[in-house]
Amino acid sequence: MQLQFAKRMSDIKASEIREILKVTEQEDVISFAGGLPAPELFPIEEINEVNHIVLKEAGTKALQYTTTEGYVPLRDWIANRMNPRLSTSFDKDNILITHGSQQGLDLSGKVFLDEGDIVLCESPTYLAAISAFRTYGCKFIEIPTDEYGMDMTALENVLKKIKGIKLIYVIPTFQNPTGKTWNTEKRKKLAELSAKYNVAVIEDNPYGELRFEGEHLPSVKSFDTAGNVLCTGSFSKIFCPGFRIGWIAGDKDIIRKYVMVKQGTDLQCNTIAQMVISEYLKRYDIDEHIGKIVEVYKKRRDVAVECIERYFPQNIKFTHPEGGLFTWIELPEAISARDVLEKCLEQKVAFVPGGSFFPNENRENTFRINYSNMPEDGIIKGLKIIAEVIKVYMNK
Repeated sequence: MQLQFAKRMSDIKASEIREILKVTEQEDVISFAGGLPAPELFPIEEINEVNHIVLKEAGTKALQYTTTEGYVPLRDWIANRMNPRLSTSFDKDNILITHGSQQGLDLSGKVFLDEGDIVLCESPTYLAAISAFRTYGCKFIEIPTDEYGMDMTALENVLKKIKGIKLIYVIPTFQNPTGKTWNTEKRKKLAELSAKYNVAVIEDNPYGELRFEGEHLPSVKSFDTAGNVLCTGSFSKIFCPGFRIGWIAGDKDIIRKYVMVKQGTDLQCNTIAQMVISEYLKRYDIDEHIGKIVEVYKKRRDVAVECIERYFPQNIKFTHPEGGLFTWIELPEAISARDVLEKCLEQKVAFVPGGSFFPNENRENTFRINYSNMPEDGIIKGLKIIAEVIKVYMNK
């Protein structure tokens, strides 16, 4: 007998990144594929020490259920961290702890989207956000971007003309996949348009603390006068991803709706993980730790950019990120990045083709490079191989 699945299953596809990462588990593969932090920077000894302290001093609490909203001291810390950096005025009740910022995206779909609703996003945008929202039967309208972020004129034209828009999803700082950063004017304008047209905004910010150069910019949320903007954050990129602890923050009435749908999803996030992170933040200087991460990633970014400039053909376009984990490559339109990937994999080099980052129209001549996870010698060797493969296709 053939089982009858929900209609939504016909629209769900395996994550392209996760499928490529299966290949990169081989130790001899040079991988630019996943947005993986550098594992040598994980504070393993400190976490081991803190884990013992938590279990010794509060073991019964750490191993017990906690509230759906999350561990109160951790939520307090997050609110106090966000307020000066994002110009917000949050307290713990503005914060919901989630399984990474990814769960915040999924819960956003549950809270806001009905089948047929429209999500506006950057073009390209984070492919796992596309997957999360698409589960709820939405449609996407891609808004073009320039080097400073989303085209606000194009955005307002769509908001004026199209009905059924429920959500605007953006990554204004060190965007995934392009590495671009919005300027202040676009951030302010997005908040104004959100209020004018009464549309919710998800401001995804997993990379914002990883700035190598340039000035820190105000968040979209800092210009929000209507309470329509929600912010996600995560410990995955500034601490370690294995704990899967992130958060979503916003207006308290909206966060209460998120709490209700999370109760039907998983009840709560891992109690001991929340308590270990909170205790670490009390005992150690997280800014010192982030500083070490930034130093390493900046060096790797510099090596990657230098290699692209030196070895890639002159007419190849790429971004020069001021922080974060990624740079974005644009090939001539006649060349498919998937074909390039196939040949690179034969030489044990992996990256993510760009087509999956466009929800409606694949642009197969693009791809994303992650530089955070690979040591400098691997970056040089891997990008040389990619450059040689590209040259072969350009000479055909």
